[in-house]
Amino acid sequence: MTGAGALSLVLEVENLAAARGLRVLFEGLSLRLSAGEALELRGANGSGKSTLLRILAGLTRPHAGTVRFAGGGEDAPRHYLGHLDAVKPSESAEEQAKFWARYFGRDTETAITAMKRVGLTNRSSVPGRGLSAGQKRRLALTRLLIEPRPVWLLDEPTAALDTEGRALVSQLVADHRAGGGMVIAAVHGDGFAGSRVLDLASLKAGAKT
Repeated sequence: MTGAGALSLVLEVENLAAARGLRVLFEGLSLRLSAGEALELRGANGSGKSTLLRILAGLTRPHAGTVRFAGGGEDAPRHYLGHLDAVKPSESAEEQAKFWARYFGRDTETAITAMKRVGLTNRSSVPGRGLSAGQKRRLALTRLLIEPRPVWLLDEPTAALDTEGRALVSQLVADHRAGGGMVIAAVHGDGFAGSRVLDLASLKAGAKT
């Protein structure tokens, strides 16, 4: 569960534009997303999916427009998972999950529970260099479970995962939404049940979702 506070959360984006160098990736984007909703970002590489996620995470400044998390303020707690899984090659999977538990002020049992949830218990002693790409992605997903936050910003969260792993992500997203959480994800292939879709490749000025 994400917590009762998440139930009042609303994301409001108004007339947003993003640019890379001198090239405008998209412009005129306005949308409103409420607690319990999911938005899939789609479009070809270079259409601005990752850039939009970084703007929503507060890591990149928009070219124009505003982003506001009503009911949570500008600093509404967010998880951002990008393309890189931030897995250290020399530390075991368990050591890394426990690091994140300590970082977030949680007890180490929270890390063990998260590892069990993502199916990494039998790989707990394996160093990062020995994990497959899919297992590294699963390890990154533990951060979503160790520290509950109402907003998840996910950049291709099922990348490198097998069928079972993709089903896991879908279930995590469904559980998060059921608890009042909000999910915005860049997606290729199958998306998430009941989610809205924003195709950045075809976005025109003034478009609304």
